[in-house]
Amino acid sequence: MKKCFSTRITNKVIPLCFVALIPLYKVSAQTKSEDAKMNTYVTGLMSKMTLDEKIGQLNLVTIGAATTGSVVNKGVEEKIKNGAIGGVFGIWGADQVKQIQDLAVKNSRLHIPLIFGLDVIHGHRTIFPIPLGLSASWDMDLIKRSAQIAAKEATAEGLNWVYSPMVDIARDPRWGRISEGSGEDPWYGSQVAKAMVQGYQGSSMKNADAVMACVKHFALYGGAEAGREYNTVDMSRIKMYQDYLPPYKAAVDAGAGSFMSSFNTVDGVPATGNQWLLTDVLRKQWGFKGFVVSDYTAVNEMTAHGLGDLQTVSALALKAGLDMDMVGEGFLTTLKKSLTAGKVTQQEIDLACRRVLEAKYKLGLFDNPYKSIDASREAKDVLTAENRTEARNITKHSFVLLKNSNQTLPLKKAGSIALVGPLANNQRDMLGTWVVAGDWQKSISVMQGIKDVVGDGVIINYAKGANITEDSLFIQRLNFFGQQMVTVDPKPADELLKEAVEAAKKSDVIVAVVGESQSMSGESSSRSDIDIPESQKNMLKELAKLGKPLVIVLFNGRPLTLTWEDKHASAILEVWAPGTEAGNAVADVLFGDYNPAGKITATFPRSVGQIPIYYNHKNTGRPYTSGPSKFKSNYLDISNDPLYPFGFGLSYTTFSYTDVKLNKTTLKGNENLTATVTITNTGKYAGEEVVQLYISDPVASISRSVKELKDFKKISLQPGEQKEVSFTISPDELKFYNSQLKYDWEPGKFIIQIGTNSSDTHNASVQWNK
Repeated sequence: MKKCFSTRITNKVIPLCFVALIPLYKVSAQTKSEDAKMNTYVTGLMSKMTLDEKIGQLNLVTIGAATTGSVVNKGVEEKIKNGAIGGVFGIWGADQVKQIQDLAVKNSRLHIPLIFGLDVIHGHRTIFPIPLGLSASWDMDLIKRSAQIAAKEATAEGLNWVYSPMVDIARDPRWGRISEGSGEDPWYGSQVAKAMVQGYQGSSMKNADAVMACVKHFALYGGAEAGREYNTVDMSRIKMYQDYLPPYKAAVDAGAGSFMSSFNTVDGVPATGNQWLLTDVLRKQWGFKGFVVSDYTAVNEMTAHGLGDLQTVSALALKAGLDMDMVGEGFLTTLKKSLTAGKVTQQEIDLACRRVLEAKYKLGLFDNPYKSIDASREAKDVLTAENRTEARNITKHSFVLLKNSNQTLPLKKAGSIALVGPLANNQRDMLGTWVVAGDWQKSISVMQGIKDVVGDGVIINYAKGANITEDSLFIQRLNFFGQQMVTVDPKPADELLKEAVEAAKKSDVIVAVVGESQSMSGESSSRSDIDIPESQKNMLKELAKLGKPLVIVLFNGRPLTLTWEDKHASAILEVWAPGTEAGNAVADVLFGDYNPAGKITATFPRSVGQIPIYYNHKNTGRPYTSGPSKFKSNYLDISNDPLYPFGFGLSYTTFSYTDVKLNKTTLKGNENLTATVTITNTGKYAGEEVVQLYISDPVASISRSVKELKDFKKISLQPGEQKEVSFTISPDELKFYNSQLKYDWEPGKFIIQIGTNSSDTHNASVQWNK
């Protein structure tokens, strides 16, 4: 609680109740004392540092395989000894990290420890579902727990800094990195951001099993035009503040220790050198006290944006508020010259150096540079049976049932199934994108998972059926850096297909495990066509002709266009990229050991022509309603509606909602409103339901979103059981950014909507006066 309260005070959050004033005061005094000690220590250390050593602290290098660009640093060992490096990433393991830390602590002049970072995105060794999948659980405790386990494993291998969470709002599924975030909604994304930061950093970053979070990518990275990686972002300030910035601020409020700048421009200026973004918003408006690191060679890439040579852009980045330069070494090689030329000041260099040193102090590295380097922990805390059990539980909570006609699922633990598809007996693609330290050979395939769950009770007729893709150019791009991420079976495609059809003919039900491979989503993995690849779709079409129940188990890192699949499959189970325990979790759900309750957090379009598509859009002056129409905001050839709306997800059971009941219909000022519905499990299975609260503001000083998510509650019901679910709504839930960027609410009529997804709600109106 100590850290939480101190963060709240720093950001001037008003205490919720009078009794909290005394403990808050005590924590505040203690925090001030700790800050004073840190300031004294860092000031004393900096008084001994040369200019070169100060600049060295701003230099982050890689010496491992965790590369996301074409540049790899050289001469690292000598630079560490000379105090020319402040942090290292791309290496893990107690012995390896200790050797590198020894270079700094035992050989550099001032013995300043290094900070060790890595892309720990959805697990370190035990891999959880991709973040988009984790977000579909709508369970902050499970999401936080996944970060805690990741931190424990990462610290056991010497790490103390993770480049996560990614909190970018994304509304374009063509963008590969939608897989790495929590979808399209700013309020929900804020909840996930808080949970992840708290899970990583714990009660104190000095704890041996805690890491410093690095929130990325600041800012607006998910708004890249055309969904193309690294592309231009251009939007209004209102859209920034209302729809894209909230999760970053939530991470600041949760106490995040560091931020990473994004590759894109903001208002025409690259984020890495954007003073309005890094200083005015992040530090002055939000009160962020940590340090900011660039993304991979992002300082250097400002030259390609058109802002000048390396010396010019390095000076621009430092002055803007960037503290650490990842890989590019522009700070290391040019800041001294820029200081002499008057392009930067000693104060600016000192401030950046101080922020990096303060991070190391907060991590306890000056007390013990080896605090996270413990070979005994590495042996007992990594990829344990307990971690795998928790991963299996978390993973099955992330699955979303998109279709289930005629109660095809759950399957019986008897009879025969045709298990087909290139992802059915596949370990590599279970982990998904961004698994730097993950070992795909330790993952559980779907075939193995089914065998684990049903034993000999079910006859499995397996056939690969198709390759991931037959497109040779596509395969070449998927196999980046010479890795064999996607391979082509030596058998001809028609022979693979024939085997799948034969397996299906002698089976009671077909389970087709299809979708995207590991490298088809993630960084630099944008797709203009987000269908299931043609080779796999051809297989599905042939199987559908047999007239047997067809269950699609869908692996993917983004929403896909599934109009054919939705029409022809009996059931569709969305499993994302599930991680280490993929197969076991899939089997748990397929055979009914767990009833899926996930809900999608990114809209699934009918066609790429609808993109960008998201639920909280604004109305136009000529809004489309339904039916054939002309001179309305609609398409001629397709519905405006998505295939699956935000918040959508089915269950093996069914739920009914009563109308919304309000305790008042007219309110004034800071009164609270209570909105209540009763949910009944009307089916035959016990199940969980995510009850979602949306609010609409139909008349305002600016055009508002048609609705906005403001809260949710996840409940569990036995068959026939009913529960009353209530939400307390205050004026805070009515606030928005107006045209002057003032965050406030306006009196008037509000529509309270409660339902099972963003398109299926029960509504009630209230008049709220000031």
